[in-house]
Amino acid sequence: MPASKRVAIIGGGWAGLSAAIEATRLGHQVTLFEMAPQLGGRSRGLAGTASAGAITGLDNGQHILIGAYTDTLRLMHRLGVDIESAFMRTPLRITYPEGAGLHLGPGVPALAFARAVLRQQTWPWPTRIGLLWAAAGWALRGFWCDPTLTVAALTARVPAVAREELIDPLCVAALNTPATEASASVFLRVLRDALLTGPGSADLLLPRLSLSELLPDPAARWLARAGATLHIARRVELLTAQGSAWRVDGEQFDRVVIAASAVEAARLTRSIAPAWSEAAASLRYEPIITVYLRAEGVRLPEPMLALRADDHSPAQFVFDRGQLGGPPGLLAFVISGAATWVAQGMAQTLEATRAQARTLLRHGQSSALEDVQVLIEKRATFRCTPGLARPSMHIATGLAAAGDYVAGPYPATLEGAVRSGLQAAQHLG
Repeated sequence: MPASKRVAIIGGGWAGLSAAIEATRLGHQVTLFEMAPQLGGRSRGLAGTASAGAITGLDNGQHILIGAYTDTLRLMHRLGVDIESAFMRTPLRITYPEGAGLHLGPGVPALAFARAVLRQQTWPWPTRIGLLWAAAGWALRGFWCDPTLTVAALTARVPAVAREELIDPLCVAALNTPATEASASVFLRVLRDALLTGPGSADLLLPRLSLSELLPDPAARWLARAGATLHIARRVELLTAQGSAWRVDGEQFDRVVIAASAVEAARLTRSIAPAWSEAAASLRYEPIITVYLRAEGVRLPEPMLALRADDHSPAQFVFDRGQLGGPPGLLAFVISGAATWVAQGMAQTLEATRAQARTLLRHGQSSALEDVQVLIEKRATFRCTPGLARPSMHIATGLAAAGDYVAGPYPATLEGAVRSGLQAAQHLG
């Protein structure tokens, strides 16, 4: 066990909470600073009541996990979250409204994937064989590729229908970046972990609880019981070095982990580590829009459906929150890689999503749908493009960074955030 140190964690999202828990578990005295009025960062439940429909329990976006997110699931279990009841777990299913799609069965994911492709009767045989041939090539190369490749370039020889109905939706769901611009090497890393980590690694885990109930709230209770200090709604204004120690707004600490957003981290380190600050500030972002609509009496065929998005239909996925512990008929339409729709404005995006919903539900009248909430996260994730130079975990002696944007093999996911926080705490020294 390392000698106990006074450790400041700046940021109370999933990375910061993971770092705080791990540092506390290692015997350090932890103080956490969070500028928002609640913990959880970009993955939290919304405080209060929705602006319409008097619906509570909404999240600030729709998130899912996969079975390969072992560090996140292990941390939740440590915090006392009952994984079986907290999630609806199912083998990977990419299902379209008419029932077509790829449905993996139980067992070893790689074999289940091959069987599912061969059974995909809506695809002609050349499509099925072409996809399996490409996947076998990726596996033989150890899921490695030229780091300058995009997902579109990597899959250029995959038959078009397989790209459109499987590769592109998986890419935008995992990387929040269109396949034409997304990093193929990062995409392959996610595929590798999903297919090769072990039985259940490709499973979908759909939350039945609010995002805050999955980790932020249990983490706050755990930290409080363990004697950590939590400062909520307190923005750190100044970080300065003092010999081998650090001062956070004048308070002295032996070590500091900056787990705030890249924008905040760049601000705090501008005079401390200019090169690192510039790397963090130079990241570009992709937005995500979540449109909550309610259709009385509606129950979708499955709790998650893939949708065919185009210039007129924004959402790539819809979630039936009524099947996931929410109010019956509550639907969450998710628009990933949403820069073009953000530019068009909330009103036009809402109307296009409503039209997409009416087509899905076969309702001819707009009165059948009730607007609940439209959420736009303009900096939802960094743009995961080929060759992207992400800031390193190490900033300076005794000063580390944690977050889903920090250099690592994963895109901006909950697992990437948690892993980053754990690693930063483990390297406090």
